[in-house]
Amino acid sequence: MRIEVLGAVQAWHDDGRPISLGGPRHREVLGRLVAAQGRMVTTDALVDDLWDDPPSSAVGALRTFVAALRRAVEPDRPPRTPPRVLVTQGTGYLLRLPREAVDAHRFQDALTAARRSPDTAAGLGETLALWRGPAYADLPGSSWVEHERLRLEELRLQAVELRADALLASGGGAGLAAELAGHVAEHPWREPAWGLLARALHRDGRRAEALATLRRARTMLVEQLGLDPSPRMQRLETDILTGSPDLDPPGEHGPTGSTTTRTPLGPRTTVDVARTLALAGGDALVGSRRDRLTAIVAAERTGDVTLTARVIGAYDVPAIWSRADDPDQARAVVAAAERTLRRIGPDGPADLRARLLATVATESRSADTTGAALETAHTAARAAQALARDLKDPALLAFALNGVFLQSFTRPGLAARRDETGAELLTVACHHGLPAFAILGHLVRLQSASALGELGTAAEHAAAAEALAAAHESPLVPVLTAWFRARVTAARSTEPGGPTAATAAAAYRAADGDLATSGMPGLHRGLLPLALLGLRLLHGRPAPTDPGLDWGPYLPWAAPLVLLAQDRAAQARAALAAAPEPPGDHMQEALWCLTAHAAVALDRPDVAARAATALRGARAEHAGAAGGMLTLGPVERYLTEAEVCAGTAR
Repeated sequence: MRIEVLGAVQAWHDDGRPISLGGPRHREVLGRLVAAQGRMVTTDALVDDLWDDPPSSAVGALRTFVAALRRAVEPDRPPRTPPRVLVTQGTGYLLRLPREAVDAHRFQDALTAARRSPDTAAGLGETLALWRGPAYADLPGSSWVEHERLRLEELRLQAVELRADALLASGGGAGLAAELAGHVAEHPWREPAWGLLARALHRDGRRAEALATLRRARTMLVEQLGLDPSPRMQRLETDILTGSPDLDPPGEHGPTGSTTTRTPLGPRTTVDVARTLALAGGDALVGSRRDRLTAIVAAERTGDVTLTARVIGAYDVPAIWSRADDPDQARAVVAAAERTLRRIGPDGPADLRARLLATVATESRSADTTGAALETAHTAARAAQALARDLKDPALLAFALNGVFLQSFTRPGLAARRDETGAELLTVACHHGLPAFAILGHLVRLQSASALGELGTAAEHAAAAEALAAAHESPLVPVLTAWFRARVTAARSTEPGGPTAATAAAAYRAADGDLATSGMPGLHRGLLPLALLGLRLLHGRPAPTDPGLDWGPYLPWAAPLVLLAQDRAAQARAALAAAPEPPGDHMQEALWCLTAHAAVALDRPDVAARAATALRGARAEHAGAAGGMLTLGPVERYLTEAEVCAGTAR
């Protein structure tokens, strides 16, 4: 059989006879399984996708739809023999069909192949002919349908532009100008489309019209978005003005020769692309943050408050660390979200308000935010969570729970509370097919178990996160779990027969090598020196004094111990007196323990008393282990010595 979803949902037997799929719900079940691309969709997820407010009979109704679809697609299947197409697996269902049997899958595979072999891209016209209208055109506008329509439509636009680029680069493209003129009229935000149209006009000998096209594009970009044309567009205009004999030759724009990559798009498309790239880490993550802010600025300049709210709230990329990678950018995003919240007002659309509030909570990282701004972030996290619950929107609730997690470092000793948040996040994400947030849930629970010294439980969550990461292309996860395994090696280096301290140090250094290129400086900077300091404290040794170590944000609390290791007691006392109260973040227990240890070594009972007061709620936790990446050993050790020094021991 074959299935078509690039238009109305239809199905056909191998002999060309149409398959009667039944009513709208039957077609929606089939369409949802097509969108899963061969992966199992749980019964719970299907129920939530089909009904905004599922009735008590929803599961039974779903089974009825599935049974009817099975009879339709396999009418000759003998009784009591297992189905071969619409298959039950675990707690859900999947479609078992070759990819070439589904038009959307054939289209995506052809586009992927054309990107890898640009000389075949001119042949995408046949693939584009598979489209008969909007994807899933006859299905209701539920969230999964809208997401798939947006995703597939973006791929269609990329295919149109990739084909046009290939035709022009090969010297073809007769009649392409009219096609591209319609494309630009429908999608004026797409700068690549304007460039392609100008090239096509120039190829047809219509030089004046090509220049006028580029000037219209510049006016639109500047006046509506506040963006200057890209250098590529400016070069194209210069080439047309000077009559360059070889406009846009193949290979000018990188290995694919395509003019459709790394160019400014409309704000909505830009932030969707940025959101996807963020999960890749490295340069893609760094670029995604920059592109996100560009999209927000462009959206604000349009004056469309709804567009601005959607662009700001669309970047629901899971965040695991309580220190921002780019604090200035984070503050700019928070400011834009707060401005947009004021413009929408308290009676504005609840879903937009919830996403803006969740953005304020996730971007106001506790290590970088203080005072009234931090209180605002705490309030925003709880408000977003409440709105998401009322709206019964699982994706929005997952985003809001991420904000709740990042605002849960108000004092030491809250690992158990964070574990509750992680457990809820994991339940929501798994039940509703949100793999990125399921990974986040496992990582939150890994961190919590690590903080509580439950290394077996933490290892289970590390393995689960890695399995999901492998299935959903999340390369940052193994970088984080490598640190967790180094943290385990460090803890076990104190046990009889365990690994040596040198082995643990090597594990930390190996993990640090991958983290250095991950695009997460807020996490990376200072982490290795802190881990090595913790390892030395586990073994009763002085702090490392290598001048090449970059302590980053942790220097004020490490400095007293480093100076003591250099026999500079007077400077160590001055550094201890100057050290501020640790920020409420993943490392607060570790930094308070360093303060306690230095206070004991320097005989400062007043400082020891302050540290003991802060650490009492974390007595059962392990210092530095709240991030799942390093350990200084049990908090109780540092707390006890601080209480003895302060004269408050029981």
